[in-house]
Amino acid sequence: MKNFKRLFAAAALTFLLILLRPALHFFHYDFSSGLFAVIYSLAPVLVIMTVAWSLIELVGVFKRLLLSRFDVSREDNLASRKAHTQIRLLSRILIFLIVFLAIGAVLFSFDEVRQVGIGLFASAGVAGIIIGLSAQKIMGTLLAGIQIAVTQPFREDDAVVVENEWGWIEEINLTYVVVRLWDKRRLVLPSSYFLEKPFQNWTRTSADIIGSVFIYADYSLPVSALRQELTRLLESSELWDGNVNVLQVTEAKETTMELRALVSAKNSPAVWDLRVYVREKLIEFIQKNYPESLPHTRVALKNS
Repeated sequence: MKNFKRLFAAAALTFLLILLRPALHFFHYDFSSGLFAVIYSLAPVLVIMTVAWSLIELVGVFKRLLLSRFDVSREDNLASRKAHTQIRLLSRILIFLIVFLAIGAVLFSFDEVRQVGIGLFASAGVAGIIIGLSAQKIMGTLLAGIQIAVTQPFREDDAVVVENEWGWIEEINLTYVVVRLWDKRRLVLPSSYFLEKPFQNWTRTSADIIGSVFIYADYSLPVSALRQELTRLLESSELWDGNVNVLQVTEAKETTMELRALVSAKNSPAVWDLRVYVREKLIEFIQKNYPESLPHTRVALKNS
């Protein structure tokens, strides 16, 4: 209701300002000096500003009504996050266009500025080249934001790996994207970055996600026992979604073998906690039951 009140207030103020000049004419006020002269001269500017305000409030009302139809708190929220991303970016594009057009209309309502604009149009070729060169990066970033809104290589709350950092898409704007890292830092990147450089999106097609845990141990460790322990840990954890449970020897090095455990969870925050839990408990299992299989270096001495 509060949002509708602001929209009604903006619309009412616009209506009153539209009627201001006819009302002053009707009552035959002297516009040559005084307060009424200032109000009379600024009436078109105020009308433009209030119309822009009304349109911005209208965009905000429609955005909130549309967002309320898509619940992102449920587990399978891929479609909802897609809709939220599109609606938020579209609203920002519309607000940018409204403000841009309103500023242009206000400036051209003054005779002096209008004459300058006519002069610029006369030399549009030179001015276009200068403006194009100076605003090349700005326009490129804006167009990148619009392209992201249309193609959607990622959505809000997607799990991504950017600049070798694990995080989640927190905010998508026309000119920049905010990535919330696992340690609560924020990585702010220009929109054009995601069109020019590769990045990993772990939740593009579904909300559930697979996580990996690497363990390094001596060759004497029985892999089957560790595999059974992984199954026991997953079955006793509420974080596991019951889909992926794999333990494999992925590499054999000079002194140790590399074991990789694959686990799955319903979303990226859950799989992060599950990976940490599995890694800790597997290390404890080796320490307690097979301490001789912890990574170590052998030295063999032979009698000459």
